[in-house]
Amino acid sequence: MNKNGMQQGLETSRKFLDEFKAFALKGNVMDMAVGVIIGASFQAIVSSLTGDILNPLLGIAFSTDFSNVVIPLPNGADPLRIGAFISAVINFVIMAFVLFCLVKFMGRLARIGQRKKEAEKAAAKPAGPTQEELLAQILAELKAQNGSDA
Repeated sequence: MNKNGMQQGLETSRKFLDEFKAFALKGNVMDMAVGVIIGASFQAIVSSLTGDILNPLLGIAFSTDFSNVVIPLPNGADPLRIGAFISAVINFVIMAFVLFCLVKFMGRLARIGQRKKEAEKAAAKPAGPTQEELLAQILAELKAQNGSDA
């Protein structure tokens, strides 16, 4: 490989790394990473709620440990673990509800912020001349034009 080809390759690599750095350090990517970490932690709480609180309460209704409810299959096949499946569905519903509430709350905050920005922008606009001031300016301009025509 000649010297120019090597320089071109290094320059292309540098551009690629710069683009990646700009992408990775954008606020949205970092916010998303924090959200994923918090979501994973919250998932552990929801799993504990389901496994340690809801399943025992449901177990009272079924007179058995709910998470161990299975439907045996013939020929020695693995049984259908219906209790574990229902626990996963309960986890999903709880997480979906919490995320729905969170997105709704964030949307409300965004609308409040937008209204505040619009109000600040409207307050920052200089008040235009009143109708009387405009008419006075027009009259002065007409007098100036008539005076120069005569």
